[in-house]
Amino acid sequence: RGGPGAPGRLTEPPFSARYKPPATETNPALEDPTPDYMNLLGMVFSMCGLMLKLKWCAWIAVYCSFISFANSRSSEDTKQMMSSFMLSISAVVMSYLQNPQPMSPPW
Repeated sequence: RGGPGAPGRLTEPPFSARYKPPATETNPALEDPTPDYMNLLGMVFSMCGLMLKLKWCAWIAVYCSFISFANSRSSEDTKQMMSSFMLSISAVVMSYLQNPQPMSPPW
């Protein structure tokens, strides 16, 4: 058959190192600001939906809250994200309680 130098024989490397993601403390450019921006946008649209009774703002707030939740890290504090999500849901509920008509197009 052949020894270690035989053609076609695959050899394993002597060791394999486990992947460690680079620390974000040393390089802040690696941190993704998308969840924070979406959280802020969700709160702004929630307040517009509640105060101005705009249903499309309330639905955009729910969408932004889902994006913020989907892009967040598991190590982040979830209290602010959950409060933003609950605020957006309450904006949708309140806007439909005040006017149960289907949403009309903005144009």
